[in-house]
Amino acid sequence: MTLPNNITTNNINALAPYITNFMIILIRSSIFVSLLPVIGGKELPGQFRLGLAVFIAIMLTPVVRVEIREDAIFLLVLKELLIAFALGFTVRIIFMAVNLAGQFISQSMGLSAASVFNPEFGQSTQISEVMGVMTMLYFLVMDVHHEIIYIFVKSYELLPSGQVNIMPVIPEVLSLGNKLFVLALKIGAPVIVGLLLSNILTGFLYKVAPQMNIYFIVMPLNIFLGFLLLILGIPVFEYVLNINFTDLQNEMTRIIAMAKTG
Repeated sequence: MTLPNNITTNNINALAPYITNFMIILIRSSIFVSLLPVIGGKELPGQFRLGLAVFIAIMLTPVVRVEIREDAIFLLVLKELLIAFALGFTVRIIFMAVNLAGQFISQSMGLSAASVFNPEFGQSTQISEVMGVMTMLYFLVMDVHHEIIYIFVKSYELLPSGQVNIMPVIPEVLSLGNKLFVLALKIGAPVIVGLLLSNILTGFLYKVAPQMNIYFIVMPLNIFLGFLLLILGIPVFEYVLNINFTDLQNEMTRIIAMAKTG
């Protein structure tokens, strides 16, 4: 049985606004999911990441209203890309800081040559890999992934598409670079400071006994002390992660509030 043309046309016209809404929502959700650690990591298949972004967009399409002006479609898409990047990068910065802290620790221990390929960050050290796995497990145990997805979904209510003011957010995203280095130093401080004191003491030892081959003493000593301090510093590592993961929801909410001003 063939349906009348007018019924088919009416169905298409009725679906047209939803299709447009879906495409706009998918822009924000796909960029955000691709930047998420663990869930959007490159270790997972691309089909999973794309499927999650599409699923979020499908669930939000019937309830989210998108204001689209034909003369501002490009600007709307650009704003959606930028706000999604700002929210996703806020989450990802913690994992980047952990990886950087692992690089600092490996340099101090003399293990920087022992590197592996990390699909998330490229070449990475073994210390960074171990710390990254610990961070991932802590991320999942604290249920942070559910909280940030909730905030992201809530962003469509607090910050509807077409009403994004991205200019106040740009300086905030740029300032995350400072946070990256500060957080990396906080995480790596127990090992870095301990090995620095060890190097200073061995320097005095070399001055006292210059005939001693200090290199063959320092290398195994730094490796031993590095692993020892790394194990003893786990409570500090956990404390720093706990503070930053707990504050993550407030950081995302603050970025949404900044984009809503003006």
